[in-house]
Amino acid sequence: MILASQSPRRIELMREAGFDVRVIPADVDETPRAGEPPFELVERLAATKAEAVAAESAEPGELVLAADTIVAIDGEALGKPADETDARAMLRRLSGRTHQVATGVCLLRAACEGSEPGSPERPATRDVFTVVTDVTFYDLADAEIDAYVATGEPADKAGAYGIQGTGGRLLVRGINGDFYNVVGLPIAEVVRHMRLLN
Repeated sequence: MILASQSPRRIELMREAGFDVRVIPADVDETPRAGEPPFELVERLAATKAEAVAAESAEPGELVLAADTIVAIDGEALGKPADETDARAMLRRLSGRTHQVATGVCLLRAACEGSEPGSPERPATRDVFTVVTDVTFYDLADAEIDAYVATGEPADKAGAYGIQGTGGRLLVRGINGDFYNVVGLPIAEVVRHMRLLN
């Protein structure tokens, strides 16, 4: 199968779950559409990534997995911070509040020939779904935010923090839902959907 992501966290989760994946990152425009709700955004991006990689790289019948994760608060998606100033602003916004982490997932089985000679081609099939986890932050002092930003961890993380690193140990008061969804891939849910798609 193909993992349409170069995220080290997603690669590790798939391999720890026993999957031998070909890593082929998707190169798609991730710009939100005007007024697009965060949960619709992650599903659209996951599907777009899976379709792009399947069209270019999938073998007949091969499974493609793509995902997109965002942090949402007040109905707005927070992506990766542009710089340290942006990271500080995001963390101040999350301080003392509960936000949602949503991962949109697309499983796409590439089209293939029928199993019997002369039988029709089996069309591509896909399953798109979203998993949402609530995350609550402690109240954060500016000095705590500055110290965390200085670690460099927020730079490539949606919402400017990583649950599996220093951010999870020092900023997060609690979570309600799938921890691995916050890491970037709700692996148990993915496996269950894969079984249904086969």
